[in-house]
Amino acid sequence: SLIHTNRSPESRAPPMASPALSGTHHRLLLPCFLRRLPRPRSRSCSRLRLDACHADTLLSSSGAQGPPGPAACSSASSAGGFSDWLLTNGLPPGKVAILERPVPCSRGGKDRPLHFVAAGQDLEAGDVAFEVPMSLVVTLERVLGDESVAELLTTNKLSELACLALYLMYEKKQGRDSLWYPYIKELDRQRGRGQLAVESPLLWTESELDYLNGSPMRDEVVVRDEGIRREYNELDTLWFMAGSLFKQYPFDVPTEAFPFEIFKQAFVAVQSCVVHLQKVSLARRFALVPLGPPLLTYKSNCKAMLTAVDGSVRLLVDRPYKAGEPIIVWCGPQPNSRLLLNYGFVDEDNPYDRIAIEASLNTEDPQYQEKRMVAQRNGKLAIQKFQVCVGKEKETISEMLPYLRLGYISDPDEMQCILSSEG
Repeated sequence: SLIHTNRSPESRAPPMASPALSGTHHRLLLPCFLRRLPRPRSRSCSRLRLDACHADTLLSSSGAQGPPGPAACSSASSAGGFSDWLLTNGLPPGKVAILERPVPCSRGGKDRPLHFVAAGQDLEAGDVAFEVPMSLVVTLERVLGDESVAELLTTNKLSELACLALYLMYEKKQGRDSLWYPYIKELDRQRGRGQLAVESPLLWTESELDYLNGSPMRDEVVVRDEGIRREYNELDTLWFMAGSLFKQYPFDVPTEAFPFEIFKQAFVAVQSCVVHLQKVSLARRFALVPLGPPLLTYKSNCKAMLTAVDGSVRLLVDRPYKAGEPIIVWCGPQPNSRLLLNYGFVDEDNPYDRIAIEASLNTEDPQYQEKRMVAQRNGKLAIQKFQVCVGKEKETISEMLPYLRLGYISDPDEMQCILSSEG
């Protein structure tokens, strides 16, 4: 169901459910006009068959060697149109293909498959999978046109994600007149879903969030939601400060053009696909890269990263691939709680995953102040958090046990001895 941004609140589509949990609605992440975004045409094949349809490829003419990989149905209105747009606007031929993977549906088979970037031919570690020219990369430098304005905004009350989300929302209101129409349409198709076809908990309904009861994740969702709302309330500041940019849009100021729920959906969509580039200016630090996430598959134990090199964003693979295998990139040193909140998935082999355990000294203990000072001299606090990391459980327990024993000791010398030697 598409959302007309100028309709009354009563006529807007209701909030949607997480596709991995429940609900029958289709969530549109960026607002658009019904007349400008027709429903996709029906596919020529009635069901997905990875061995019977053709993939949309972005191969170089010299990249024909190697056996053909598994492919999926693609149509001119989806992957084909997106790939044509990339090539028409300067994407050099590469060694990848855009394929589809079926979604484990909870909506009676109504969820559309996810697109993903796969090897279009056999690759070796160190091969350049693709290069996206900066002319096809969305950054604050491109959005605001003035790096000083970009730095001012992002060091004040608005994040890069809020600025990028607002830009794409206004671009989408232009429909097919926007340069970014095919890219925005592709982001809409993905709907901010991670590689497991699950949206961020930021877009879950209250009943779905009940699955997180008892987990610290529930509080993290609330805190992040409040942060997004604060940024929404500052959007009009961006509008007036960057007037040279937004004067091209014949629309209302942000908080009048877009209700909060629409902005949050766009924010989460941008959050799920933004790339943090290294060794670039502040205005280029956060980038939206076509062929980047969410089309790339994130893994925590991978070394491949998108990097800015000579006017383009390049991906060198860190392992060999057979044609048709998903291309994997590193998602940074993030625990699973952050991966779920930002991208809607968890990584079972995540070496950065951790659980926070909080311990504290008893404030009613007659020796509380003395114990607090002993803890402080040994680098601990009266309320201390211990991070239990995957593969380092023993080290954490060895650090935590002396602190816990402190509560049961009354001899000052023994207190100091226990913490200084850590058991």
